Amino acid sequence: FISMATCGIPDELLRNDELIKELEAIAKDSALLHGVLMRTKESPNSSEVVSYAPFALFPSPVPRGLFHQALNMATLFNRLIDRVSQSPRFLEEALASTIKVDDFTAKLFSIYRQVQQEPRDMAIVLGLNRSDYMIHHVDGEEALKQIEINTIAASFGGLSSRTPSVHRHILKVANRLEESRQILDNNPAAGLAQGLAKAWELYGSERAVVMFLVEDIQRNIYDHRYVENELWARNIRVIRREFEDVIRTGSLDQNKKLFVDGQEIAVVYFRNGYMPNNYKSEQSWEARLMMERSCAVKCPDISTHLVGTKKVQQELARPGVLESFFPDEPEAVTQIRATFTGLYTLDMGVEGDQNIAMVLAKPDQYVLKPQREGGGNNIYGEEICDVLERLKNSTERTAYILMDKIQARPTYNYLCRKGHPLTLKPCLSELGVFGTYI
Repeated sequence: FISMATCGIPDELLRNDELIKELEAIAKDSALLHGVLMRTKESPNSSEVVSYAPFALFPSPVPRGLFHQALNMATLFNRLIDRVSQSPRFLEEALASTIKVDDFTAKLFSIYRQVQQEPRDMAIVLGLNRSDYMIHHVDGEEALKQIEINTIAASFGGLSSRTPSVHRHILKVANRLEESRQILDNNPAAGLAQGLAKAWELYGSERAVVMFLVEDIQRNIYDHRYVENELWARNIRVIRREFEDVIRTGSLDQNKKLFVDGQEIAVVYFRNGYMPNNYKSEQSWEARLMMERSCAVKCPDISTHLVGTKKVQQELARPGVLESFFPDEPEAVTQIRATFTGLYTLDMGVEGDQNIAMVLAKPDQYVLKPQREGGGNNIYGEEICDVLERLKNSTERTAYILMDKIQARPTYNYLCRKGHPLTLKPCLSELGVFGTYI
């Protein structure tokens, strides 16, 4: 979804069935021409037959001021993530209740504790994150509200680098030249690659490679390839390996240099490892620990991965917490806090009990979020009541957090998806802003 500074697509354009049919065919061809691609469900590991990735026929409008606010927030959130990741005491306290009931977070935290006990010879940290926002509408006012920060395997930096060309072309064909000019250039792939390249350079070995740690099923490979190709253009070697490859051929030498298939690894870029089912066996966890113990630059390292958990997001919203990370920067605290919506603990005790009573009274005003990445895990409406009624007296409830439901205003658009008829639908958009830091 690409940002515009307009009020939306005019109704007379959306309702012009003959033109929409023409634009649909042109848009799909344009997506293929510009490389907005995915492998198919039928052949997820083959590039013999590919299709366009799902996309909106028209770009999604974002108010200009809020768009630039989101861009300006990237540096502040980079600094916040970095500072939180280097605060063992905060992470211990923030995740204390979660690791008792959530096995996945507990295993990540076990690796974190082991790594913390070892001397850290390599001081290079690379963060490639994506902060996701929606536009909150209340009492006639619009505000930018953060949904989450993705600190591991933040995707679509590649495909979103190619989407502006598709939308510009569609608007030109629709005789909307002024709107087409308002679509900004967008190339996250280059920015992500710049961060990876700098980390490789700081590692200091020209023979070492950047390793993309990838899943065994990879429909979204072209999103990766755009970043890969940016690195190859800089004469930086890239290899793609799975956990099984690291298990089978990975090793550390006496200086904790990481080798996989006999190649020295300068940077491990995790495009895998963010969900429990990514770890097929205990050996996968051992491979993760080996990579974390190595002197290769990790993107992210285990502490930065933990900063992206929902529980840490909720704890950062507590009064006084941001001030502890920005002790002499009240303006930074104000700007960050302005993007927060209400976030509530479900820890055992009076506060958690009160929050459960609050949401059970008005479930449509909240979202129940587990400690999971990858999308599709949130719980809404009456289903919240079902879950909390079942868990309200159990410590299992501490594996979730509560969040105010952002009151976003839908805009009408057509969604182009392989195998689905093109229909006009109300759509809710997120604005994702990538951040890079070393």
